[in-house]
Amino acid sequence: MRSEDLLPIGELARHTGVNPVTLRAWERRYGLLKPQRTAKGHRLYPRDQVERVEAILAWLERGASVGQVRELLDKPPASAPLGDWQARQQHLIEAIASLSQRALDQQLNQAMALYPAITLCEQLLLPLLDSLAQRWRTYFNARLEQVFFHTWLRSKLGARIYHDNQSLQGPPVLLAEDSERTFDPTLWLCAWLVTSNGIPVEVLEQPMGSAELQRAASALQPRALLLHLGPRIDGKALQRTLQGITAIKLVGGATISLHQTQLQALELPDLYLFDTPQAALRLLQRNDRRPVEMNAPCN
Repeated sequence: MRSEDLLPIGELARHTGVNPVTLRAWERRYGLLKPQRTAKGHRLYPRDQVERVEAILAWLERGASVGQVRELLDKPPASAPLGDWQARQQHLIEAIASLSQRALDQQLNQAMALYPAITLCEQLLLPLLDSLAQRWRTYFNARLEQVFFHTWLRSKLGARIYHDNQSLQGPPVLLAEDSERTFDPTLWLCAWLVTSNGIPVEVLEQPMGSAELQRAASALQPRALLLHLGPRIDGKALQRTLQGITAIKLVGGATISLHQTQLQALELPDLYLFDTPQAALRLLQRNDRRPVEMNAPCN
């Protein structure tokens, strides 16, 4: 095979969105990938390995665990089996209940080494947040667990985002909060997904006035504004804020269904609505690929 038909691991990561650490783990631990080696031991991947990685991602999105994927690729069944996500979630909940930062680190570090960020978000972290919300409605120790977990999660995702940002170039995505919540995990999940997919971010997690947010956008010149909403919004103030920002505007969060009609009535150019972090990422990626002069209606 000609050398120009082989991809180094960095190029395979760029084509597929899966970081090199995860690609190496898939190869060493599960035999999912079969790179060639240079005389110095560097990995080189035939171009059909791009399709192989995409097939792996497709199974992960259907709920299979990484340990099941090899058999599924070799002999696909009629439907995807259940993965190990419930067990992983239970281990995290047990670590939170025992206030064990070390156990949380071990569990999430292991998962981060094996799965892309978007798969972890869809299959593990968002379901975990839903389970914790239900648990904390009635659990006597809810406040302590919540403070412990949110402190740990912000530190964990913040460190990942900071590390990613150091190697990323170009205009950032500006993430901002439009709610008085002290901490919103999904805002930080959005930031983590964006940097994990090669786009730098700037996070402003405290709500600001219209003039302040516009000044931030003017100074940073972001490729997009991602504004995370709470259960209540001031429609007129929000319209003033967004009208003064020329970048693409991604607005939403888990409460978007409460505000969708009101936001669509604003009829602002380059306004897109999202409900989950992964939906926000896909909107951002779609708009990064479109011609600059096109203006699409809000979705």
